[in-house]
Amino acid sequence: MATINRDGVNIYYEDNGSGPAVLLSHGYGSTSHMWAAQVEALKSRYRVITWDMRGHGQTDSPEDPAQYSEQATVDDMAAILSHLGIEQAVIGGLSLGGYMSLAFNFAHPEMVRALMLFDTGPGYRNPAGREGWNETARKRAERFEERGLDALGRGAEVQVARHRSAQGLAHAARGMLAQFDSRVIESLDKITVQALVLVGSQDQPFLAGTDYMANKIPNATKAVIENAGHASNLDQPAAFNAAVVAFLGGL
Repeated sequence: MATINRDGVNIYYEDNGSGPAVLLSHGYGSTSHMWAAQVEALKSRYRVITWDMRGHGQTDSPEDPAQYSEQATVDDMAAILSHLGIEQAVIGGLSLGGYMSLAFNFAHPEMVRALMLFDTGPGYRNPAGREGWNETARKRAERFEERGLDALGRGAEVQVARHRSAQGLAHAARGMLAQFDSRVIESLDKITVQALVLVGSQDQPFLAGTDYMANKIPNATKAVIENAGHASNLDQPAAFNAAVVAFLGGL
């Protein structure tokens, strides 16, 4: 079991294959296991790094809520790459993992070879919209505190996950799923690398955000996976992998 220690917090990661590096970040409530089919499809040509965010899977769940944040998540991503001696990687993720990939590009553009943004959104300019999102995040946190891991729900991406701490997921909702400013959405037109912006055709809450990112990011390629919902990589893995392989092959 591979981990790095970040100020007392053990961050779990997996490192498979060889070639140009690809770092994949999972969605809220899921784990690195959601990428199993992508690791299998890519590892013969790429070095694929997957990991579990704080409060998720085999990564620790600190008791201190202050240890869960966008900044801590971005720093964890950078630390994993640095630990592995990787100076630059394709940075990709689904849902929360996609948003964190954008945040990573904002903080460490020199480490980003390209971006892959799956079933995700860029955040909110409008404070009212952001507050609505954050209210949802707070309610998710409260459900975990009231019901434990039974609050995970039935989404495909969480059904493949195994977690150790409902409180860790609650802290992650308040500190990582919630958003606190508009820096990320305002950075889209300044992204200089190529970006794959992909969404499942049935992922209604994220269709508009996908179009927005595809229009704002200068070197964006949009892909729609038919008959797929929010976890497009799990719903239609062959089509998803084909889109990713085609994008990576064009870099």
